[in-house]
Amino acid sequence: MTSSVTARNWEAQPGLTPAQTVGPYLGIGLPWPDGPFVIDEGTPGGVWLRGRVLDGAGDPVPDGLIETWQADPQGRFDHPDDPRGPSAGFRGFGRCPTDESGGYGVYTHKPGPVPGPGGRTQAPHVDVSVFARGLLHRVVTRIYFPDEVEANAVDPVLAGVPDARRGTLIAIAEPGGYRFDIRLQGEHETVFFAV
Repeated sequence: MTSSVTARNWEAQPGLTPAQTVGPYLGIGLPWPDGPFVIDEGTPGGVWLRGRVLDGAGDPVPDGLIETWQADPQGRFDHPDDPRGPSAGFRGFGRCPTDESGGYGVYTHKPGPVPGPGGRTQAPHVDVSVFARGLLHRVVTRIYFPDEVEANAVDPVLAGVPDARRGTLIAIAEPGGYRFDIRLQGEHETVFFAV
């Protein structure tokens, strides 16, 4: 059996490779053992950010991946552009695959406020990227905290979200941390940002 496409024919037909959705390699190549631990488990002041990723029908997404990026409790980042540097033992980045129920968990510190556009302060928040089957590109959202009512009220990013949709960005306090479910579509769809 011979192929109708030879190497020469393939090279002679330049063009863009078609877009593909995120594939099953997520669970094989991207997670690492301590990925969900932005800080060491048991670190004083540590909290769990837990939730589920749900599709448009409300069904769990069992093969997704959550990435988080945040400041430490003093509002400092583990990044070369922040000369202050982070707290000891804080890396700011977490990565967790979803399980059969769509669940994820990241162990971290609650972040502090950070500088925002125009010199305004942003409320404590965690940036979240979601990768999943059916998505051509990651989607990006934020987790805000329910115990930061005053800071949330003046946050310049949150203020740009219609009142009726802001609740999709606010976590729910629970024992040991916070719960933040991510709905990719449908009723109560999480607000995602163009980045």
